[in-house]
Amino acid sequence: MAPLLLQLAVLGAALAAAALVLISVVAFITATKMPALHRHEEEKFFLNAKGQKETLPSIWDLPTKQLSVVVPSYNEEKRLPVMMDEALSYLEKRQKRDPAFTYEVIVVDDGSKDQTSKVAFKYCQKYGSDKVRVITLVKNRGKGGAIRMNQMAIACGSRAHLEKESIAQRSYFRTLLMYGFHFLVWFLCVKGIRDTQCGFKLFTREAASQTFSSLHVERWAFDVELLYIAQCFKIPIAEIAVNWTEIEGSKLVPFWSWLQMGKDLLFIRLRYMTGAWRLEQTRKMN
Repeated sequence: MAPLLLQLAVLGAALAAAALVLISVVAFITATKMPALHRHEEEKFFLNAKGQKETLPSIWDLPTKQLSVVVPSYNEEKRLPVMMDEALSYLEKRQKRDPAFTYEVIVVDDGSKDQTSKVAFKYCQKYGSDKVRVITLVKNRGKGGAIRMNQMAIACGSRAHLEKESIAQRSYFRTLLMYGFHFLVWFLCVKGIRDTQCGFKLFTREAASQTFSSLHVERWAFDVELLYIAQCFKIPIAEIAVNWTEIEGSKLVPFWSWLQMGKDLLFIRLRYMTGAWRLEQTRKMN
C-alpha cells in the first residue's frame, strides 16, 4: 500500500510540474507587449468650463497642483454625483483652511454609454476646469487603462496623485471570494499588503511615473501588478486606514471577475519570472 501511495504522490507531483511548465509556456507565448498609449484625436483635448477645447498637459510638465484626484468612471451617471459632492466639499473646505493647498479632480470617462461625461462636466462648469477636468475616452480601456492613460498623457503635473472609486456592499459570497483572492495575491505576487484592491491609492508624482509606465494589465487585476512593480522598484508602501462609504451599483460580477483576476495573477507572476515582461527604470522627475 505504501509503495502505491508513494508512486501516486510522485505521479501527482510530476503532473503538477508538467502543468506548471505548460502554463508557463502559454503565459510566455501569449504575453503581449505593454499596451500602447494610443490616443484618438479627440482624446488629446479636454473642454474647459466655457466649452472650449484645451490641449491636455503631460505628466512630464512642471508640477502645478499639490493633489490630483483621478476618478476612473464607466457608466457612473447615477453613482458619480455622490462621490463628487463629498470629495469636492472636503477639498474646498481644506483649501479654505489652507489657501496654499491646490487640487484638481480628473474624471476619466472610460468609454461610457450613458451620460457620465455630461454629469461630470456640470461639476467642471460649477467649480471651473482648473479644479475639475473631464476626460472622455473613445473606447473602454478598463480601469487600469483609464488611469494609465491619465497618468502618462493627461496628468496636470501634480505632486501627489490619488485614485478613487466606489465599490458595492459585499455579500458573504463576495467576502469568501475576496479572501481567496487575497491569498492568491499573497502567494503569487505581493507580500505585506492586506488589501490590494482598495480603490483609494495615493502616489507621489515620481512613483506614479515609474509604476504606470511599466503597467501591462488594464483590467481589474491591474492593482496587483501596480503594487508588484512598486515592490520591485523598492518604492515604500504603507497602508493607512480611511473612513469608507460603499455605494451600491458595482459593475463587478463576483465569480467570473474573481476567476479572471485569478488567471491574471498567475500570468502576472509567470510572465515576469520567464522574462516575457520586463521592468525598466524611467527617467527621474523633479
